[in-house]
Amino acid sequence: MAPQIKKPQKGGSPMQKPANTKATFSRLLGYLGKSKALLFLVFIFVAISSLAGIIGTSFVESITDDFLLPIIGSEITSELLAPLVKTLVLLGFIYAFGVISSYAYSRIMLQVAQKTLNTIRRDLFNHMMDLPIKFFDTHTHGELMSRYTNDADVLRECISNSFVQLVSSAVTVIGTFVMMAYYSPLLTLLVIVMLIIAFIIIKFLGKRSAKYFRLQQKCVGDVNGYIEEFIEGQKVVKVFCHEDAANRAFGEINGRLRHAATNAHTYASILMPIMGNISYITYAASATLGSLIIMTVPEESFWGLSVGALFTFLLYTRQFFQPITQISQQFNNIIAALAGAERIFEIIDTPVEEDNGYVTLVNAKKNPDGSISECEERTGMWAWKHPHGDGTLTYTEWRGDVRFHDVTFSYDGKKTVLKNVSLYAMPGQKIAFVGSTGAGKTTITNLINRFYDVNEGKITYDGINIKKIKKAELRRSMAMVLQDTHLFTGTVRDNIAYGRLDATDEEIIAAAKLANADSFITRLPDGYNTMITGDGANLSQGQRQLLAIARAAVADPPVLILDEATSSIDTRTERLIEKGMDKLMEGRTVFVIAHRLSTVRNSDAIMVLEHGEIIERGNHDDLIEQKGKYYQLYTGQFELD
Repeated sequence: MAPQIKKPQKGGSPMQKPANTKATFSRLLGYLGKSKALLFLVFIFVAISSLAGIIGTSFVESITDDFLLPIIGSEITSELLAPLVKTLVLLGFIYAFGVISSYAYSRIMLQVAQKTLNTIRRDLFNHMMDLPIKFFDTHTHGELMSRYTNDADVLRECISNSFVQLVSSAVTVIGTFVMMAYYSPLLTLLVIVMLIIAFIIIKFLGKRSAKYFRLQQKCVGDVNGYIEEFIEGQKVVKVFCHEDAANRAFGEINGRLRHAATNAHTYASILMPIMGNISYITYAASATLGSLIIMTVPEESFWGLSVGALFTFLLYTRQFFQPITQISQQFNNIIAALAGAERIFEIIDTPVEEDNGYVTLVNAKKNPDGSISECEERTGMWAWKHPHGDGTLTYTEWRGDVRFHDVTFSYDGKKTVLKNVSLYAMPGQKIAFVGSTGAGKTTITNLINRFYDVNEGKITYDGINIKKIKKAELRRSMAMVLQDTHLFTGTVRDNIAYGRLDATDEEIIAAAKLANADSFITRLPDGYNTMITGDGANLSQGQRQLLAIARAAVADPPVLILDEATSSIDTRTERLIEKGMDKLMEGRTVFVIAHRLSTVRNSDAIMVLEHGEIIERGNHDDLIEQKGKYYQLYTGQFELD
């Protein structure tokens, strides 16, 4: 389909903030909680790594006061160096232990992140398999793909790095603060004042950065959705020379992303130098005040300081502000990740396709008395297994009798697509629908499959209301050949077997011959083992449709729906497969939608639809005699839109 070029609204896309950050975070923790043992190890290693750095810094006081200052102006001897070497070796072991712990928690956290993302993606995919067709009709494919790619990647980055950084930074800040208070309560008060100033700046910048990070995630989804739509319809774009308009529209959408990303990263980037400067100011002020304390206050007093203690305190001031900056930056990443997680959970929380059916399709056999009973083996006969409230079971033979009873339907609740439609298709009958675009032809087939449910009236299948039949069982009893053929990556054999996964090679080849596809398949490089990629890009449109017909043939259902099934097949090929199609339709209830009226001449009944109503019905000869709308269409006096 061609991309819909829409002029973006001024001011950018509406911002999607996490509606409930606490609930989203709690839910994410639930996924992480499936790796409790690993997370506990991560916490232990993070604490060890952080404490190793804090403890290592405390050695500066001893090295300065006990070793460096005493040897100033003195002769360096082995007696003086031996204790220093021992202290340095111990310090080396402490830092080495911290490095090993850092490596350990990084490796473990990567495993936790990948395991968690694997679970989330699996839950997302499994849930999407149960969503109704309406959901996919109202969401662009690119925007949905963005949940699997961009949102999931942001979430992975957050889990593997941000959570660990938060824990590490928190341990470092708390441990460093305790050590600073131990060495100099007075200088610590100065640090607290500077910390308050830093928090005010972090709050100001972080609030704005988080806002644009959320908007950035939304804009990334918009860009992906537009690109996916453009690539799908690029042939149409080129045919109608729509490149300039497409470029302009993409420029506006991409511009919104650029604006959001620029602002998000600008606020996030300036935070580091600002916090760095605050750290330098604090360092300089602490050094100045500390020097005054050393010169004016005795070292033995409560407020006194040694030179080594001042050096150690100054190092702690540098260590103190760095994790605070990291925490503020990680909060931005976490907000962006929570926005992505909420977009993922939004899909997972979307109500699945409702299915209150309880009637199932089972293998059956006829008893000598003519009754039907269920059996395990495949007999070629099927029956509807219908449980009743009193505990009894009844079996109805699977025949393909489909009837509409005063069906009214609307997709959006506003515009009525079908109005009081009543029709019947008895087993073995071929029913054709003709009419202008938008008359409701495809809607009828959507309702038969229960892709949508009727608003009023009912549809019965072998006398059973289809709402009572489980959807999977209902759809298993039908096969569809759509106008838009979709082939999956795999061999030709695999794509035909998609109609029935347990089909044998003989059944697959027989179905291909029935659809007149065997001839071109055998001419392919690897025959039935030829790989199909890119939705059948290495095949012609007609060949793809022949494979779709073969797929329906191998399913061997009693009901067959052909929605413009031969629209991409030339007239000569259509004549070649006509006998095969007739054989395929033999004994089956067939619904045919066609604009090419030559394909519906032999139908048992032809329904002419207009504005959601059946205005004419009858076989070809009857409708020609009536000289109504069908007559005008057939004789060319009136053309279908």
